[in-house]
Amino acid sequence: MRNHNNLSQNIMWEATISCNSAYDGLFFYAVKTTGIFCRPSCKSRVPNRENVSFFSNATNAHKAGYRPCKRCRPDLKSIKTFDPLEKVIEDIKQIIEEKYGQKILLDELASMVGVSPYHLNRLFKNRTGNTPRMYLEQIRVSKAKELLLTTNLNSTEISFKVGFQSMSSFYHAFKRRTGLSPSQFQAQYFKDSANED
Repeated sequence: MRNHNNLSQNIMWEATISCNSAYDGLFFYAVKTTGIFCRPSCKSRVPNRENVSFFSNATNAHKAGYRPCKRCRPDLKSIKTFDPLEKVIEDIKQIIEEKYGQKILLDELASMVGVSPYHLNRLFKNRTGNTPRMYLEQIRVSKAKELLLTTNLNSTEISFKVGFQSMSSFYHAFKRRTGLSPSQFQAQYFKDSANED
């Protein structure tokens, strides 16, 4: 693993002016004229070379009297740039995973994380490829598959247990996600298991 000590000043300077995220965590740069330190990937204006110092870690930059940049957040442990929207996505996923068996409305989800339903739907789809509703369906079908293979519950009992409001919505969602009906899925699994023995 490369570190600050065996990177030349020229390499660090090149990484800084090209905003190269591959060097994030390997060193930090500080700008004398602003009193701020950044990650190499920071998209702030390129400073003059003579005003730049390099540090192997954020603590040393702090000790030298520099403040962390508010844009790239070099004071946070994660190498990734801090992204408050990622927290919204994680919170929504967690709520869905915990409450999948209940009726969940987009309006309720949105108010739990403090954004509009429209914004939540768009943001979630951009970040995950699914709308919250599609993600909820995915979790429910996944739980249903587990119950079909590990319990003696029938399809109707399972459909309501995992949060579907009707047998037909369960059947359609299951078939859409797996290509099989619940009973076909169950039969296929047990047939494959028998063939392995």
